Parts: sequence; C-alpha cells; structure tokens
Amino acid sequence: MEHIKTQVEDHILSIFLDRGKSNAIDTLLLKELIETLEINRENDAVHGVILIGKENFFSAGLDLITLFGYNEDQIREFWNLFLEATSLLASFPKPIAAAISGHSPAGGCVFALCCDYRIMAEGNFVIGLNEIPVGLIVPESIFQLYAFWIGRHNAYQNLLEGKLLTPDEAKSQGLVDDVVPANMLFNTAAKKIKQITQFNQKTWQTSKLNFRKEIILKLRENREETIQEILVQWWLPSTRSILKSIIDNLTSKNSTK
Repeated sequence: MEHIKTQVEDHILSIFLDRGKSNAIDTLLLKELIETLEINRENDAVHGVILIGKENFFSAGLDLITLFGYNEDQIREFWNLFLEATSLLASFPKPIAAAISGHSPAGGCVFALCCDYRIMAEGNFVIGLNEIPVGLIVPESIFQLYAFWIGRHNAYQNLLEGKLLTPDEAKSQGLVDDVVPANMLFNTAAKKIKQITQFNQKTWQTSKLNFRKEIILKLRENREETIQEILVQWWLPSTRSILKSIIDNLTSKNSTK
C-alpha cells in the first residue's frame, strides 16, 4: 500500500497514516484504509487497533488541492468512500484507539471520532470540525457522531462556528480522553488497548456495537441523499470560490518554504 502502513505486535494492529507531510485524505488513502479494516475485522490475530498519524499531523483532513480538480464521477466516488470508511471505523467491533499525533481538523477529526478512545499529543495543535467556514456541508450523521462524544450543545456551537480546539480544550469537552507528551503517545494508546482486551471480547464487542447502534445506522442510512446534498454544495460557485482561495493560500505557503 502507498498511504497506509501496518504492523501487528502483541495482537495489536497499528495502522499508520502515511501520505505526504500532513496525511491529507484522497481517494487512494480511503481505499487502502477500507481494505485494511475489512481484512482485519475478522482476523483472529488482531485483538485491537491503534490508528496513528505522523509527527505534527494525525491528518489535515481532505486534500482540497487534489479534490478540487476531481470531475463529477471522481468526487462522487471520493465522498462515497469517505462515508464508507467512516462507517467501517465506527462499526469495527474490536477496540480502536486514535493516537492523535498532531493537527486533526475536519476529516482527520472524523476518523478520530469513530474510534473508541482518543489520545492526543501535547503541543500547539488543533482538532475539530471546521467544514462550514470552508463551504462544506456537515451531514447529520457527522453531527450525531460529534455529539455522541461532546454533547449536542457543544457539537452544535462548535460546528456552526467552525471551532477548532487545542488539546486541552478538546479534553475538557470530552473530544479527547487524554493529552500526553508526543513520545508517550503510542505507548499510552497501546496500554489502553491491552487494558480493554483483558475483558471477555465477545461481551465487550457486542456491548460496543449495542451502544453505537444509532450512530452506525445514521452513518449508513440515506447515503445517496447525503452525497447528493454534499455535491450540490460542492459545485456551487460560492463554494468553489472559497475552496480556490484556500488552495491559493496553501500553495503560496508551500512555495515560500
């Protein structure tokens, strides 16, 4: 695989996001993530999973530069894959800990929200859902997923303001469970997974899926309607203008480095 690296140690599968500097999400990364989750869902050698990024970036979210150039078929495929990856992460029966190694806005935050536990590295990082200022619609299912962890009031206000949180702010709202030094991130996540896998796994997994039943249904239902709503907004001139400004700014920053 090009953008996903994996290793299994002590029955823990580590899924390393490895695409460029910031792990921005494109179609190929989604396909590889989906394949990895499908392969290991029933793999008896895997008892738990750690999803981890790279130094300073868990995932910067969608690769807007690449996605902006997609045609209608390509962008429809992308959103279908994104919703499928989200659904598979949220419904994965085994425990998953997100080791949030740095910035995690937008799509990166969605990946983390699907996990059972989120441990974030200390530092000048942000996490949250800032789609609305970018001009993108937040599906109801993502709102429900966000609210599942931080409550409807916080989710509502954060989303409408496009608010990004520091690690400490995220912990205070319940978006992350722990904030630790970067060099302790992986071991903290592994310790949490090992702690959980001491329980009877059939009992734990059944309970997890019971507790998440409504969220999983929300992520799966009305997918075509959700994608169509996103695409209508995606192709609006006003949205394209916002995206173009963001891309120009990103390109300008990269060219000066």
